[in-house]
Amino acid sequence: MRIRLLGGLEVTSADDQPVRFATRKSALLFATLVLAGRRGHHRERLSEGFWPGRGDAQSRNSLRQALADIRRWFPAAGNAAISIDGDQETVALTAGPDEADIWLFERKLAESGTADLAFAAELYRGDVLAGEAIPDGLDEWFSPHQARYRQKALQLVERLSLALPEAGTADEAACELLAERLLASDLTAEPAHRALIRIHAARGHENAALRQFETCRALLKKHLGVEPEAQTKSLAASLQTRGGDRKAAPTLDVEKLALPVATPARPHDQPSVAVMPFDNLGGADDEYFADGVVEEITAALSRVRDFLVIARQSAFTYKGRFVDVREVGRELGVSYVVEGTVRRGGDRLRISVQLVDADTRTQLWSERYEGATEDVFDFQDRIAAQVAGAIHPAIRGAEIELARRKPPTNLRAYDFVMRAYPNIWGRRKDTNDQAIELLKKAIAIDSAYGRAHALLAWCHASNASYLWAEHPESELEKARAAVEAAGSIGDDPTALAAAGSALSMCGDQERAANFIERALTLDPNNAWAWARQGWIATYTGEAARAPERFQRAMALSPMDPFAFSMRLGMATAMAKTGSLFQAVAIAREVIAAHPDIIMSYRYLAAWSAMSGDIETARWAAQKLLAAQPDFTIERYRSLPILRSTPEWADQVAEALKLAGLPER
Repeated sequence: MRIRLLGGLEVTSADDQPVRFATRKSALLFATLVLAGRRGHHRERLSEGFWPGRGDAQSRNSLRQALADIRRWFPAAGNAAISIDGDQETVALTAGPDEADIWLFERKLAESGTADLAFAAELYRGDVLAGEAIPDGLDEWFSPHQARYRQKALQLVERLSLALPEAGTADEAACELLAERLLASDLTAEPAHRALIRIHAARGHENAALRQFETCRALLKKHLGVEPEAQTKSLAASLQTRGGDRKAAPTLDVEKLALPVATPARPHDQPSVAVMPFDNLGGADDEYFADGVVEEITAALSRVRDFLVIARQSAFTYKGRFVDVREVGRELGVSYVVEGTVRRGGDRLRISVQLVDADTRTQLWSERYEGATEDVFDFQDRIAAQVAGAIHPAIRGAEIELARRKPPTNLRAYDFVMRAYPNIWGRRKDTNDQAIELLKKAIAIDSAYGRAHALLAWCHASNASYLWAEHPESELEKARAAVEAAGSIGDDPTALAAAGSALSMCGDQERAANFIERALTLDPNNAWAWARQGWIATYTGEAARAPERFQRAMALSPMDPFAFSMRLGMATAMAKTGSLFQAVAIAREVIAAHPDIIMSYRYLAAWSAMSGDIETARWAAQKLLAAQPDFTIERYRSLPILRSTPEWADQVAEALKLAGLPER
């Protein structure tokens, strides 16, 4: 093994000498190629990413110099263990499977033996490139990998601690060392705490195990303001049933331990596909345009009934990450992956697309489309049709034709809507306000653009629902007006889902349900519509029917930026049907993952008070008031989403009062 990226950057040459690259960018370029593996990178993306603002010729020359520096240490020879290969468009590192620690780490993780897992644990010396100085602008090349491998290490320490056959083995020592390394960089890493609890317990040191739990709880309280996860509490509670001296052990309130929440299964009875973010080979200002191409291809495929299509919001969590399609297949539960590139220059457009089998990595189909920029809508529909036909030849041309949607009449208006999308999913008032301004610009250009009006309605309704606006009712009026201005959107499931969601938050659940049902008739893979159908069920006294709808939404978009809303919707349904402890557990999970989502504290305060946990309810109330000092129960109670279930609204108001929130 000559390449180490976990815990720093160490490279050894063919003659066992430490490699010292001429510049830091050469070293980081080498690390980038290692992380990319056999797929490599487009030369243009590397040159623009590592040397931005220098002009095309100069940045390409800088790339050539950096590659020459790397080749100096690893000259291309017939028997070279490590070399740099490529063509005019791409560049990749070629090396044996045992040459890099991250490749070994991945391979050992795929094995099921305890010894393999222990080997992987020893390889993880820290985060990717830990301690290396990464210049501003280059962190986006590495931060996704750092987060991904850290998550893999957390999963590994859990798996290994559960698989240890007995105490005192070398495998146990490897697990303990990994747990300590993880805690050294993050004191709140619960899987590492759980691993140490299990190791102490296996050694017969139950008191030490319980002290580890108390340490975990104290650190979580101090740094995150949350309680341990249900799994951690259950593990600690199980120790109290064992024999041995308990005089020094703390007492746990087992009755208040939250139950773990099941993860919804993803259906596999139909072809499943994810359309990944396409690489933008044009200027930096065209990034949104490349994203828009993917948005529309996903939407067209999603309307083909024989497919399960992962929502664009989840697929886009891979943007900027260079991951193996097999990993994408495992994480998203799909059989096929669509990849591609987009280049827009002046009024010319080129789109290259390939369809890959996620399990075998085999390329099943590829095509290149070139033409004028205004041809983009025709290209998108043709791509969707050819991908569908390649995956499922039995699909009829009529079904593909039906899946096509009428393109917007004005490309500039379309541009503004595409620019608005990232802000629509931003989960913050400032990004929501930016989306509103961009959508208004689209409407100013094309006043009949239904999708722009519908998305504008959603943004105004969000301002009210999240209590971001000083006068929520004014925002709701704007939302209603935008829905009316949308006009005929009957062939656009995205617009229908947005308008239906806005109407739901305005309190018109019956009309909202009609919009959502029409969206799902057109697009059975619309995760947004399935989630809103779940919320409508909770608002209309049908909470028992809501979980299956939220589960469908989460299966279609497991990494959705609004997954927290789906989870809270599931929790609301549970609270309404009497499962308060599970509802509280979900609220805590959401807060731990997204402490900036203020609405979560409302739910936690109410449900904790209803379950008798006044201490947690008051903590949540204090967090809520710190973020929204003008919050009052009366102001919240006035939101129309609570009008259709007045008895439940009264219970929530009383619970919030018990939590210590002001009435008015």
